[in-house]
Amino acid sequence: MISKIGQTVLTAAVGSSGKETAIGGAVAAIGTFLAVSLGGWDTALKILAYCMAFDYLTGVLGAIKTKKLNSDVMFWGGIRKGVVLAVVGLAVLLDQLIGNDSPVFRTIALYFYIGREGLSIIENLGVLNVLVPQVMKDRLHQLNGKGGGKGADV
Repeated sequence: MISKIGQTVLTAAVGSSGKETAIGGAVAAIGTFLAVSLGGWDTALKILAYCMAFDYLTGVLGAIKTKKLNSDVMFWGGIRKGVVLAVVGLAVLLDQLIGNDSPVFRTIALYFYIGREGLSIIENLGVLNVLVPQVMKDRLHQLNGKGGGKGADV
């Protein structure tokens, strides 16, 4: 009885049930762990996360438009994005290993992958017949070059 009253008071105060609070806490803990593992939730990481999500979305939309939607391709695309984040995490560890205060490896990795994701978005937008300003294309090519060269494989 008392536990039921306590749960009702908690739901009224917080606006969610115990299960929702637990799930929210778990999501917050995972998000915090990921942000710390990836060197902090700064602008570069936000841009990469946005580009990854937008690339995935535009890729799916392009596949739907061309009638080439394939769950296997989508799965491996998601895995690739996870591996990209793992590489950024490794870059953070390399920066810590050399003891440099500026995140050299992390910055290189982020710029490279932002450029790659951006170029992929532009390709996907082309499939969707959405025009992209030339200056954006040029800047994404520059970012891709800063991160690892034009011939770097991903």
